[in-house]
Parts: sequence; C-alpha cells; structure tokens
Amino acid sequence: MKRTKSRSAKESTRPAAASLSRRSFLLTASGFAGAALVPSLVRASRIGDSGARPSSYDIIVIGAGFAGLAAARQAVRQGATVLVLEARGRVGGRTLNASLGSGKVIEVGGEWVGPGQTSILALAADVGVATFKTYNTGNNLLYYQGKLAPYDSAGIPPIPDADSNEFLSVAFGVLDPLAAKIPLDTPWSAPGVDVQALDGQTVETWKLAQLATPGARFFLDLLVEAVFACEPRDVSLLDFLVSVHSSGGVLPLVTTDGGAQDSRLVGGSQLVAQRVAAQLGDRVVLNAPVRRILQHPSFVTVETDARPYRAAQIIVTVPPALCPRIDFDPPLPGLRDQLTQRFPQGSVIKCQAVYDSPFWRAAGLTGQVTSDTGPVKVTFDNSPPDGSPGVLVGFIEGDEARAWGPRSAADRRTAVLESFTRYFGAQAAAVKGYVEYAWSEDPWTRGCYGGYLPPGVLTNYGPAITAPIGRIHWAGSETAGPWNGYIDGAVSSGVRAVEEITGK
Repeated sequence: MKRTKSRSAKESTRPAAASLSRRSFLLTASGFAGAALVPSLVRASRIGDSGARPSSYDIIVIGAGFAGLAAARQAVRQGATVLVLEARGRVGGRTLNASLGSGKVIEVGGEWVGPGQTSILALAADVGVATFKTYNTGNNLLYYQGKLAPYDSAGIPPIPDADSNEFLSVAFGVLDPLAAKIPLDTPWSAPGVDVQALDGQTVETWKLAQLATPGARFFLDLLVEAVFACEPRDVSLLDFLVSVHSSGGVLPLVTTDGGAQDSRLVGGSQLVAQRVAAQLGDRVVLNAPVRRILQHPSFVTVETDARPYRAAQIIVTVPPALCPRIDFDPPLPGLRDQLTQRFPQGSVIKCQAVYDSPFWRAAGLTGQVTSDTGPVKVTFDNSPPDGSPGVLVGFIEGDEARAWGPRSAADRRTAVLESFTRYFGAQAAAVKGYVEYAWSEDPWTRGCYGGYLPPGVLTNYGPAITAPIGRIHWAGSETAGPWNGYIDGAVSSGVRAVEEITGK
C-alpha cells in the first residue's frame, strides 16, 4: 500500500468496481439475501444471537484515520450508506493529541501541514480548524562533530562549504531531476529510467558511491531518518525518489517556512479527524477491530469481535504491515500477501518537554536543531499558538528508536533531556512536564511515520499496492501519489478509493 494504482490495474477491475453505476451499486448493496440497508447500529443483532443477520452497507471502511474518515465522508456525499470500523477507542489513526490543560494540546502523532497539501488544508478549513505557522523566528542550531553553532533559520547549517556545496549540488542537480522522472502512479515503469538499478540499491549504497564528504553524507542520513524513520540502508533508492517527487523535491521535505513543516493545526491535528467523525455520527464504530473479511460473489462480510456486517465494497486503510493480521477468505493473492511481508513501518519515539515558557525564543532561537548525536537529532518548538507553555519536541528515529525502545521510559526521559540540555543549556533540564509516545509499541500502528520499501519491492510488487482485489480496495497514506506518507496523502487516498468504487 504505497503508491497510486497503475492504469492497467484500474482497467482490469472496472467490471467489478469502478464501472458500477450509482443505481446498480445501490441495488447490489441492498440485495443481500433481502436484507435492508441499515444506516446505524441500533437495529443490528450480535453475531451470537439466534438468527443474527449482519447489517448491510454500500461501503464499509476499515480504519478511522484520515484515509478512512475521508473515504467515508466522500462516500456519504455521494449518497452511499457507510460504516467505519475502528479498532482503537478513538479516531485519528497516526494523529493523536495530548492535553496540556486549559484547553491546550500538543500533538504526539503527525502534525505538520504545508503549501501544496491541498487535501488536508481543504478538509481542515471545511470543519473549521485553522492553521498557524510553526515558530521559525531567529536562529536554528547545528550540533555537529561535538560543536554547537547557530545559523539563520532561512540559511544552510554551517558545515564546511565543500560538504554543503556537495549536498546541495547532488540534491538539486541529481536527486530532484531524477525523482521528477519517476511517475507517482507507476514508479516501477518510469520511461527512460533504469528503475531496476534504482530499486536494486539502498539509499546507503548510493550515498557511499555519490557523496564523498562527511557533511553531505550526514545531511542525507538525517533526511532519510526524518522522512522515513529508518536508516538509509533500509530503504530502496527508488522508493526514496518517489517520496522526493511526491513532496515536490528535496527542499520541501527539509524546510520549515514554505515546506512540509510550515504550519500546524489549531487545536491539534487530531481535532480535524474528531470533527469529521462527529459529522459522520454513528456511522463510526470504535473498539471494533476487524478480524476477518469474507468475499462472496455479490457482497463482503466483515467480522468483528462483536458482530458481522455486510457491504457491497470495502476499503481497507490500515498500514500495509498490519493487513496480514486480518484473516481474508478467500486468501489474498500471493503477490499482495508477499507485498505486505515486505512493507515495514518506520521506528520513531516522539518526545516532548513542557516548560513554563519557550525560553529559547528569548535567546533568539527557533527551537529547531539538527544534530549528528542522539538519541534526539531533530527538535522543533511545539508550543501552542500563543506560546504558552513552552514545548520542545524531539524525535528518536531509526536505529536510535530501535535501541531506545526496549529501555525504560525513565531512561529515555533522562536521555532526551540530556539531548535538549546539550542544545539549549541548563534551562532545558527544568521541565514541568514530559510526554512521549513510542509508535512502534502501538498495537494498531506498529510504527510511524509510515511504511517504507526495501530494495526490489516496488519493481516486483508495485502493482499490488493499490490494485483492488474483488470487492476489497486499499487506501492509506502509503497508497498516495502527492504527499505520500503525509496526512495530506492519507486524505487524498481515501477520496481516490471511493472514486475507484463509484466511478465518479
């Protein structure tokens, strides 16, 4: 589940899905053994009841993250009866707010939005959630080879000129042009590009061959860790290039002002999901993990712990790595099943320290750090819109997350505050609160920020990423074209899945 579907995959499934007219779509859904469509759960029986018959819907969506909620919203707008089944006791998926008191929150999951992310920005505006700029006034900090140096937030970290020139030359002169040649819908078949060679190597092997200076290699390492929450040796160069193209180039990935970290959502990113869910009302069912999906000739049965449901079509939005936890009957084709075996999640622990005020601002600092020393190598000012209280957020990513994840929360807290103190001085140790979330431990996510692909996966399994299987359709941030791996990509993928079903 990582890229948009190829044209050939779409055409091959039109007779069963995309070519359904609105009339035939509803007639098929309403004809399940004579069962009437039930818009809520009030009249539903439990699976163990005598003579129990599952409620029937046009579309059942599995997962109430941004992809699932966007899909349900789009389907409702088209007049379909919809049910969303969510395993957690909340909505929002990989977004999650934590309360600071007094109505203020911090985001312990995905949070940033930026220019060009039209899907999430439009959705937020539609449900009345405003944006505000990430604090970016003053100097950033670079901690490199044991030295701390400030630099203008609009400038380049002060590594040696030869190192920064090499990185910029390769980023803008090699990576961006090459990425632009990779089609987002079919990256495994880019015309005029040796995709087998690109997919046959990791970013690490490419880096060692292309970059000579330690600073340039450091920049690329940190870029991969920050985007994928894995190491350069883990991810295919082709998959990396798709992400670069998906986001509009290397620069948007790494910049704050005008880039992927440009803005945040007032009230926290999860608030958007909560408001969409409120609009959907009792169409959203929480604490309902899906255990089994059975495809029949004319409908699908979805089994949860409490009861089964029926639908004409279903949309699965869970991370690819978690799909095998659902029992599919009949089993999924081998290509799709083997894809999910090769689609790991990133490793990240998001850590935040709360202070009486953002003291770094008075020192002329943005709160943003780039470092070659862990466990925290990247930080941001994550304070509420009014700047009170002060919050620093730091990320433990990739190898650091794998090493620190098994250790105690107390050990991690000590190490994180030591990192903050290294960058911002003794004041950073005087916290009034501390919040962390280890996404690899979340049973319904098992990692963030999203899935990534090792060498050979895109070229061998790419068409299986979004190609429908009978009445089963796939959505989720990993399936998006533009802004793949971001909240925006999740929203657009949900809309795309509904259009795939309804043909409009």
